[in-house]
Amino acid sequence: MHIIELKERQDSSENIKLSRKYAQLGNFLKELKKKELPLTVIEAVNNDIEAINSIPRIESGLTKSVTQKQTKIIKLLEKELKIVPKNYYRNLWTALGMSVFGLPMGAALGLSIGNIGLLGIGLPIGMLIGMLVGSQMDKKAFQEGRQLDIEIKD
Repeated sequence: MHIIELKERQDSSENIKLSRKYAQLGNFLKELKKKELPLTVIEAVNNDIEAINSIPRIESGLTKSVTQKQTKIIKLLEKELKIVPKNYYRNLWTALGMSVFGLPMGAALGLSIGNIGLLGIGLPIGMLIGMLVGSQMDKKAFQEGRQLDIEIKD
């Protein structure tokens, strides 16, 4: 079994955001075809692509649907096979670093000095920690051959 193709949409050129998302999903699927995937994963990906292909015409919900299905496929691949696109972990850990490390560090610093206005100092520190952790995880995924040769941009 193989991954099915996205249906070509001629009207998508009018909506720049949609055409960019649609092309990105198409390129992502091309990269997936280069990997050996289990049958269950291929079936799940094909179901999502069929759902996108079944939308009859270009409408405002198509861009949102393409983004949601792409995110769903990426999460499935990461969960089942640990296959991720470029900079996946860096992007994930940047936000986590700010919330998990940065806010508590800033709050602790602000409370210890007695100026809660220093709460924001921890955010860039947490962001830096998150980016470093995520970059290391991306590097490890690349070395193990679990990284796709495409970067997903929002």
